[in-house]
Amino acid sequence: MLDPALLDQCADPSLKPAVVEQFVEAAGSSDPLALAVQSGGRLILVPTPKSPDEALGIVREYAGKAIVRVGITQFPAGVGAKDATELKPDLVEPCGNLRMGTAMFAKVLRIVSKWYGNPKSEEAFAQIFEDAIHAWRTARFEGLNVFRAEDPGGTLDAQPNNVVPSETAATSDQPTEPPMPSQAKAKAQDAGIRIDLSRIGSN
Repeated sequence: MLDPALLDQCADPSLKPAVVEQFVEAAGSSDPLALAVQSGGRLILVPTPKSPDEALGIVREYAGKAIVRVGITQFPAGVGAKDATELKPDLVEPCGNLRMGTAMFAKVLRIVSKWYGNPKSEEAFAQIFEDAIHAWRTARFEGLNVFRAEDPGGTLDAQPNNVVPSETAATSDQPTEPPMPSQAKAKAQDAGIRIDLSRIGSN
């Protein structure tokens, strides 16, 4: 559980504390120096940093060459930076990382919410939140790079005071296939003949 003072002082004010906590639990880390480096879909083993300076050095070494996630929000290091020297120590400081991570996640939520038509119910928000967690892990939603996309703006009025963890968001540390959005489900149900292809290539 995040320190209430850290939540109050550092998290993006557009997100309720319960949403921030669930976001960090589902997609982040309890270690402010946590690093995950991937290239070509494979995890690259890097030394475990013992200090913020070491962590920042590793981030600068791989940013731009691989996918680097850092800190308690597993923020995508290098997004918007033209050079590794632009990466600041905030990345590996709890407050700075939470501030940047929650601001970015709030944008991702707004992108997903807009796609759904900005529904106002808490039930709809649960689906939006789940899709946003998947987008955070994969950087993509409906073919869009959510980290580099423009912020559509707007408010997230449907945020509940207590987010109910979904199986996808709360139990998996690995990217998973996103749940089929309700609009896509409707289209699939309206389709005519459907062919089961699940067994192809299973032998």
